[in-house]
Amino acid sequence: MDLQILDNADHLARAAAEHFLRRSNEAVAQRGWFTVALSGGSTPKRLYQLLAEQFRDQIPWSGIHFYWSDERHVSPRHPESNYRMTNEAMLSRVPVSPANVHRVFTENPAADAARDYEDTIVKQMGGNPRLDLILLGLGADGHTASIFPGSEVLRETKRLVAAPWVEKLKTHRITMTLALLNNGASVVFLVSGAEKAQIVKEVLEGPEKYPAQAVKPVNGELLWLLDQEAAGNLTTMALRRKL
Repeated sequence: MDLQILDNADHLARAAAEHFLRRSNEAVAQRGWFTVALSGGSTPKRLYQLLAEQFRDQIPWSGIHFYWSDERHVSPRHPESNYRMTNEAMLSRVPVSPANVHRVFTENPAADAARDYEDTIVKQMGGNPRLDLILLGLGADGHTASIFPGSEVLRETKRLVAAPWVEKLKTHRITMTLALLNNGASVVFLVSGAEKAQIVKEVLEGPEKYPAQAVKPVNGELLWLLDQEAAGNLTTMALRRKL
């Protein structure tokens, strides 16, 4: 695992953008396409805006296929839709083919949306899909994507996409499972803000009890990008161990 601590959320977004730029150009140069799973939330939104503005002319947009690591079971026009946020912050502002944007069809029942999304991923990438880049966040309860503590998705080994019921939110979510997340070539956690400092400490230093700790790419890299506030509770010894 690689851990990088940046001065603030803007520097974190830039580090993530540079990683996206490097990975996408390498993949497109080598084989002609690049696959990425996007995350929702305010921290990745900064990244998407930066990609659409300052990095726009350096990225091989026509060769990139966009997916989502998880999605809320709401209309794509709903304010809480991860697709809507990403589209407004980035996709509608760059030269991406609509055929390369693979959103979750959340207009459908959650179970159907999950099954159809898994079918889409397999159709596009084959029976053992390996995303080039997966972006993830970290919830204050230790969840990542839409895999919450105690979720049955933690025990899922066959499905690539699932639609768990999240009791605390009283709704279904559609999420990539650990089987798909842990097959990624590069998995990147983006975490910012002092409100995340305690859960960051528990996830990176404590015993394994949170979903985020189950993200362990089998043959890929795991990168944590934190700003100073999110890293504020980490010990010096932990930093030496992780870097």
